Amino acid sequence: MTSHDEGRALRGRRVECEELDRLLAGAAAGHSEVLVLRGEAGVGKTALLDYVVHRADGFVVARATGVESEVELAYAVLLQLCTPFLDRIRHLPEPQQQALGTAFGSRTGEPPDRFLVGLAVLGLFAEVAETTPLLCVLDDAQWIDTASGQTLAFVARRLAAERIGMVFAVRDAVAADARDTDARGTGARDTDARGRGTPSDAFAGLPERHVHGLADADASALLDSVIVGPLDDRVRSRIIAEARGNPLALLELPRDLDAAELAFGIGSVDRAALTGRIERGFARRLDALPEPTRQLMLIAAAEPSGDVTVLWRAAALLGIPADAVEPAQEAGLLELGARVRFRHPLMRSAVYRAASERDRRRAHEVLAEAMSGDADSDYLAWHRAAAAAGLDEGIAAELEGSAVRAQARGGWAAAAAFLTRSMELTPDPRERARRALAAANARLQAGATDAAHAMLAIASAGPLSDLDDARAQLLAAEIAFASTRGRDAPSLLLRAAKRFEPLDADVARETYLDAFTAALFAGRLADGGGALDDVAHAIIDARWKDAGDEHPSACEPLLNGFAVLVTSGYASGVPLLRGALDAMRSDPLSDADALRWLWPAARAARAMGDDTSWLELTDRLVRLARGSGALAMLPIALTERFTVELFTGDLPAALALAAEADAVTEATGTALSPHIAFLRAAWGGGETEARALLEAARADVAARGEGLFLMGTELTTAVFLNAFGRYDEALVTAERAAEHPFELGLSTWVYPELIEAAVRSDHADRGASALGRLEEIARVSDTDWSLGVLARCRALLAGDSLAEDLYRESIERLGRTSIRMALARTRLLYGEWLRRGGRRMDAREQLRAAHEFFREAGMEGFAERTRHELAATGETVRARSVDTANQLTAQETLIARLAAEGRSNPEIGAQLFISPRTVEWHLGKVFTKLGVASRRGLRGSVVAPAGPGLGAVPVDARRAP
Repeated sequence: MTSHDEGRALRGRRVECEELDRLLAGAAAGHSEVLVLRGEAGVGKTALLDYVVHRADGFVVARATGVESEVELAYAVLLQLCTPFLDRIRHLPEPQQQALGTAFGSRTGEPPDRFLVGLAVLGLFAEVAETTPLLCVLDDAQWIDTASGQTLAFVARRLAAERIGMVFAVRDAVAADARDTDARGTGARDTDARGRGTPSDAFAGLPERHVHGLADADASALLDSVIVGPLDDRVRSRIIAEARGNPLALLELPRDLDAAELAFGIGSVDRAALTGRIERGFARRLDALPEPTRQLMLIAAAEPSGDVTVLWRAAALLGIPADAVEPAQEAGLLELGARVRFRHPLMRSAVYRAASERDRRRAHEVLAEAMSGDADSDYLAWHRAAAAAGLDEGIAAELEGSAVRAQARGGWAAAAAFLTRSMELTPDPRERARRALAAANARLQAGATDAAHAMLAIASAGPLSDLDDARAQLLAAEIAFASTRGRDAPSLLLRAAKRFEPLDADVARETYLDAFTAALFAGRLADGGGALDDVAHAIIDARWKDAGDEHPSACEPLLNGFAVLVTSGYASGVPLLRGALDAMRSDPLSDADALRWLWPAARAARAMGDDTSWLELTDRLVRLARGSGALAMLPIALTERFTVELFTGDLPAALALAAEADAVTEATGTALSPHIAFLRAAWGGGETEARALLEAARADVAARGEGLFLMGTELTTAVFLNAFGRYDEALVTAERAAEHPFELGLSTWVYPELIEAAVRSDHADRGASALGRLEEIARVSDTDWSLGVLARCRALLAGDSLAEDLYRESIERLGRTSIRMALARTRLLYGEWLRRGGRRMDAREQLRAAHEFFREAGMEGFAERTRHELAATGETVRARSVDTANQLTAQETLIARLAAEGRSNPEIGAQLFISPRTVEWHLGKVFTKLGVASRRGLRGSVVAPAGPGLGAVPVDARRAP
């Protein structure tokens, strides 16, 4: 690419330059813009980055370049970008300050969640852009470290109303260019069998522009700018053809031609070899430089941080004079300013590849010596490792220490790279296996399951101690669960739990819970189909309890309660579970234990009909997952709490949780079963949409072995079919679900659907056995929820002389609970019974209350069924009108709700993974739609958003049906 004045358009790049100009204009106007430039090496991406930087008048510019040898140093590139703004970190909320400080090594603490780091960077960039628009530019983004790439991609996806522009340049087909990776000591992310490999693409899915080669006319003009003297037209045509419009090739290939080639043409160069040809051309230009200059350039190529002072200290150790840089600068190959900068990234790799293995090791050796005493011991350890010619326990131990520091910063990929290299340098076989096991765990934590499996194979070759062998077995199970989410995970976790019994009681207990949870997720789809029963029997027989271990919390009673319930039935298991839940409420678990145990505890509470515990435990789990940044648990916690709000009839709260769950999964890329979407559709009467969601998810769920989703859809489908009076279908569906009696929190509530469907389809005999099972559960649970539902079901099967008292008992009991949906269902059935008995006035009282709840809760099927019953009593019920002009989106509704609760913009942004400025932008739209002028105006009403199956209608905040 030709040189250009600041801001002048590039030859042959009109479209690209116009797009970059639009990006700057949009960012300056307060509409964040992101663009990924993709193309082969040398095609002109860097020149386009120079162009946008030169055009960014009035912008603050943050610029960095990925370096291949730096690819595993956690947050290295991110720190480059953020360094000019570190003084503004104090303006962020404290959890974000802590996360970013820990990631950058300026604070100590627990490893930060990478999404909390992303939110902190988003907040930092937004803070900068409050006063001046910000342009963030990243070249060679394919070589940035995993932690930086994930964070910047997160930020790019969450931008909306900030004055921020982000431009990333990513080289295509980098895998083909990543030769001699092992020789350079630069592992990467998507790994081969040894746990190394080529970089993955963190920026996939962002807006992008593919940068192609120049048109022939532009290519010819660019070639003329570097040719000195005449050039035969045939040779010109051949160079243009072989370069394929690649600007760097057009500039460099002629330098690589001797007189014969200029006279007769050049040999065939295919596109895959073009990068190598350019590198060889760079290497030949190096041959013309003095030896001290070549040595200096090799040191610069081996030092990824670009620190000029380190470069000169290392050069002095080799006796390289200061004027050695001048030939490289005069040739335009190297610049020494605030940082070391090569003419092109291919020049850096050409310098490194051209050197001998001995010279490369020597360069790393002097760099390590030059860095001795510096604060960054990780770079020091990395250079010492690259300088090592053989096994070296001292360096291996240093790398293990670097891995610990990387893990403390949340850089699991970096920790894995350090541990992998540490393992390779370890002379003792036992230590080598232990470090391989640690590397496998780090790979798993980084999300690289294939690489984790490969490293685990190395570790398993041993020798391992008994404890490490048990850890390897547990890691194999965790890899399986992370990979498939079901099927074989329960049996693998169960074997690991048994292995830990004599070694570590706490780990054994936690692993048994993991096995139970995995079996619960897998359900009927687990390998062998009996995983839950197998795990439960193993817990009963567990040996750790014989050792007299006393755990200070309710964890062990809860686990034992699960096991007894599955093996001996509800009558035996429920008292143990009730005791455990009472203990959890009176003596709360530590945060670490709570994140692991509250979800199954909440499901146990739902199964027993303990609405008080269900509400309290799910509320704490959501608050804890939010507050601690436990984003793996947060979508699960939100899903369970979403169900709570539907059962209690708070539709706005339920849809707010659904919107938050959407925000979390979108921000984190979490793969979660579409339970919320399906439940919303079926709950609201959208059969077509619900069936489409079910069919779309069935194959994926079956492949993962997640039977819990199938049970959930069967229960929800039975509710839907009963709502619309399709009782024969509801009976078949409910009976299928009832075949799996220990799907905690679900199967309990299948029986009422089965009984209602059986009675209304004239198959009361098929409901009798279900009533017996429900009676067993309700009597031992002894809660108003379970006993109230039992009374309703008994009323359905009782004669007329007993039914009314049972309906009234049900209403009285359920009226004392928070489960307003169950109360409305009883009122509907009682109203139908009263109408059929000719008591129309009494029926209206019950049906009106039921209808009001169903409308408020968005249960359109039951609302329509109730409306028909009211009409049969002679009462006309108007259809609800919807003011579409004031409908809010799900995200707008959630933001409005949080603002009405008094949350600040930063607090709302932290919860929804957006910047405070974006919150303000959304609130502006909310105010306009609702016709209010301030947050105070939001407090008078709660608004339900548009959503699948649940209409967008104003909802009164009243609670009683």
